[in-house]
Amino acid sequence: MHEFHDHSSITATFLLSIYVLGFAFGPLLVAPISEVYGRRYLYIYGNILFTGFTVGAALSKSIGYLLAFRLLMGLSGVVPLTIGSGSIADMMPSEKRGRAVSIWALGPLLGPCVGPVAGGYLIRAAGWRWVFWLISILAGIFIPISILGLRETYPPTLLKHKASRLRKETGNQDIRSRLEQESSISQKLHLAALRPIKLLVTTPVVTLNALYIAVSYGILYLLIASFTFVFKEHYGFDEASSGLSFLPAGIGMVIGVVGFGQLTDLIVKRTKAKGLAHKPEDRLKPVMTVPCGLAMPVGLFLYGWTVQNGVHWIVPMLAVLVMCVGLMGTMTCIQNYLIDAYPQYAASVTAALAILRSLLGALLPLSGLEMYAALGLGWGNSLLGFIALTLVPILVAFYAFGERIRGRFNPKL
Repeated sequence: MHEFHDHSSITATFLLSIYVLGFAFGPLLVAPISEVYGRRYLYIYGNILFTGFTVGAALSKSIGYLLAFRLLMGLSGVVPLTIGSGSIADMMPSEKRGRAVSIWALGPLLGPCVGPVAGGYLIRAAGWRWVFWLISILAGIFIPISILGLRETYPPTLLKHKASRLRKETGNQDIRSRLEQESSISQKLHLAALRPIKLLVTTPVVTLNALYIAVSYGILYLLIASFTFVFKEHYGFDEASSGLSFLPAGIGMVIGVVGFGQLTDLIVKRTKAKGLAHKPEDRLKPVMTVPCGLAMPVGLFLYGWTVQNGVHWIVPMLAVLVMCVGLMGTMTCIQNYLIDAYPQYAASVTAALAILRSLLGALLPLSGLEMYAALGLGWGNSLLGFIALTLVPILVAFYAFGERIRGRFNPKL
């Protein structure tokens, strides 16, 4: 920021937010393409574009160029976040899906927590541009790996490839897969492009769970955007050591995602072992979701008031850890629930979640420092805690009535 002679805290926060804003709009393009053409090429071309835009960010000569490339990085980097759950649904049976989703989710969740730790020391040693150079090098390494190693997983696309091979082998041009028979490519793309919006607008199961995740994600990014300021101003951390304040959030995320991903799979396995049919709502058992839902507001209350009252820094960090365990536990349960409920359209469901989640994740941090200035860290985080508390009944309601609601609101997709 000093290099561009811009000392605004709003601009600094927007550099974070505009990347997340790309996550809101990218899925609207990525999800429909993946459900018409398949997953493989999106992974490959998305990574190539992401690498190129990251190089552009490293070479930026003005704040305008840097903001533009950050947005483009978000638009291209959202590919694995959008269709990763779809790939898991393609390959994994329901009793193994929770663990797979938890492993996949670790990357995008840990990145905002581990990145600032490494970034703080890298900036001090080599300058901010090397953050982007290092990212572009790491992303570039995966370009040949993805080209050589990735295979298609989307069943309709695999059937389309098989039908094409059989036409060549047999000479029978009437062999067509269902994907080729239903409608033209333009019609398929049109229907697929509308699917995330249709899910978000017409199905309460998706709408309310997306709202829950969006608010949780927005609160998380608001805290992440404020950590450096809070621990510098209140505890005297320097630029490099302030990055360590992100570690408790990362540890909490690992515990929440891995622990509850495994737990939801265990519940599914036990249900099937008893000879009972597995229902998607099994992923939302109150024994998991209620403690997780309550851990988030408790962590926020504790974090805000301990910082405001000058309690030793380890206590607010532990509060953040508790909050992130709860946040990631509920997000893991919700995401697995929606993938189980709409396995064929997992990419569209993920896109629907990403629209609201990323909008709040991008916009809420912009008002964070002003909110803390007006209310203080105690009441500011208490406000966030009360908002999180009002969302807990959503999880209980869908466990009890989700199957009935899905049956009643079942739009043609």
